[in-house]
Amino acid sequence: MRKQLMKGNEAIVKSAILAGCRAFYGYPITPASEITETAALYMPKCGGVFVQAESEVAAINMLYGASAAGVRAMTASSGPGISLMQEGISYMAGAELPCVIADVMRGGPGLGNINSEQGDYNQVVKGGGHGNYHTLVLAPHSVQEMADLTALAFELADRYRNPVFVLADGFVGQMMEPVEFPEQAVAAPTPHWAVTGTAETRSNVINSLHMGADELETHVLELEKKYRLAEQREARAEDWFTDDAEIVLVGYGIVGRILKAVTAEARAAGIKVGLLRPITLYPFPVERFRRLLPRAKLFVVVEMSNGQLLDDVRLALNGARPVEFLSRMGGNVPSHEDVYRFVRERAHALKTAAGAEEERLAHV
Repeated sequence: MRKQLMKGNEAIVKSAILAGCRAFYGYPITPASEITETAALYMPKCGGVFVQAESEVAAINMLYGASAAGVRAMTASSGPGISLMQEGISYMAGAELPCVIADVMRGGPGLGNINSEQGDYNQVVKGGGHGNYHTLVLAPHSVQEMADLTALAFELADRYRNPVFVLADGFVGQMMEPVEFPEQAVAAPTPHWAVTGTAETRSNVINSLHMGADELETHVLELEKKYRLAEQREARAEDWFTDDAEIVLVGYGIVGRILKAVTAEARAAGIKVGLLRPITLYPFPVERFRRLLPRAKLFVVVEMSNGQLLDDVRLALNGARPVEFLSRMGGNVPSHEDVYRFVRERAHALKTAAGAEEERLAHV
């Protein structure tokens, strides 16, 4: 299939339809509104259902109903709307209902602004609803990945019977790039556990209520087994020039693209820099970080939030290497120049420290 030029927000919907999605419930919000608009255009044309709900609370509960009926379904929003959906997301995780939720992040807290940010990390990755649950979280850094990871999100949602997020900053949602889609669409079968209004499914029950303490504990422990399995099998990251890297840059989304350019310039200047870009934010690619420990001397986390990704990087490294931090917020983006200057200064400091250590050892 020939490539098509489109926004990341549009790519999500086209990929979802090809992945077998036949229901979309949402409420428009900048910078995610094109997802709802595109779903309104294309979903009915392929025999699907589009509903502009009266609110994000309504949208997530409609999603619950569609998923319980065995339909591949999705919604999309940005920070304030995702906040309103959190109770429903917890319900869906507790009821083990698969769905895909796109969060195209804007500035916050509160209404914030409509500029791109990455401040929803903790809300989405750590679970903003109540109880013990996780959502799987995929973080695209290009329009092609908006398409590819949306398709993957539906696979993972069905595989683990769990909500899956596509977490993108506003830049990736709004930028336009060529996208290539698969030639064959997925024909998603109705799952055996669904409630479809037939005699065969009459005994199926979808709920998240477990009144007894032991009963609920058993259910939560079963959920934990599922999450541990996902952590073993589904963690993904992109390594770029990390084989001999002494400084490893870490960032996701649009920041990952900036860090690639910085890595290329630093390499041209003889600085051993590499990039590790998490693609799954949950499960977090812990082992990919630990593989770099024999060579890496310093990790530098760059993000458009106040250190939310930073916390997970520090947990992954467990104090084995120093971690430094550079960020912008409010819709500001770390510039190529600022990041490169930061890297150059750290490289100089590492070289100076190594020289001092050599001189000390020479006098021992």
